[in-house]
Amino acid sequence: MSGEQAAQDTAEYIPFEEFRDGLPRGRFRVIVNPALAAPFVSYRTHATMLSIALVGPGIALALAGHPFPGGALVAAGIALRWSVKAQAPRILLHLAARMPAVYEQATEHGVMEVRRA
Repeated sequence: MSGEQAAQDTAEYIPFEEFRDGLPRGRFRVIVNPALAAPFVSYRTHATMLSIALVGPGIALALAGHPFPGGALVAAGIALRWSVKAQAPRILLHLAARMPAVYEQATEHGVMEVRRA
């Protein structure tokens, strides 16, 4: 593999400040890996723990004789988890544009790739 080909295969590093300032102006093309984005965003937003915190008491309420409030909590927990998974690329872009740690982790681990437009 020639040096020029290797340079094309790897994306250059773009500092967070430049990314944050240039993203609204359309200076960058962001490629998000959807398979990696869902678990990454779920971890960063603590969506799994929040959904467990909703589903657990919901099941307990349903078993205690209050099926409608319990069912509503279970449905809310499932909907939270599903919506985070479905919207993971958008949530990742939002978090990466505002938090340097998220931007660094996402670009290091291949969840998100940033290229100049």
